[in-house]
Amino acid sequence: QVQLVESGGGLVQAGGSLRLSCAASVPTFSTYAMGWFRQAPGKERTFVTAISRTGWPTLYADSVKGRFTISRDNAKKTVYLQMNSLKPEDTAVYYCAAKTSGAWNVPRDNSEFDYWGRGTQVTVSS
Repeated sequence: QVQLVESGGGLVQAGGSLRLSCAASVPTFSTYAMGWFRQAPGKERTFVTAISRTGWPTLYADSVKGRFTISRDNAKKTVYLQMNSLKPEDTAVYYCAAKTSGAWNVPRDNSEFDYWGRGTQVTVSS
């Protein structure tokens, strides 16, 4: 059973930065593509970014390109989301997700991912 635990959320002013982490309890972390999704109040959960199990390639939603960066450390079984130039519209619960995957595959649809964390709240004040 794969468990994903997100951390690093919080309250930040617009223009600020946060770094989210997602720690995975799984023997073979390097066989999983990883993704971040977010869900704002009253809205559906949407794709933010994903990374292949090898670390390349990566995909980003248009709304976060140039501001957010996904990375992974397979030795630490952790995926990170560096969020810069945060905007109030980035406010949401951020979820980490995992999917067993081929070396270069980067899934981006909710339905493609097999495992999900419980989420961490990010609030950006104006």
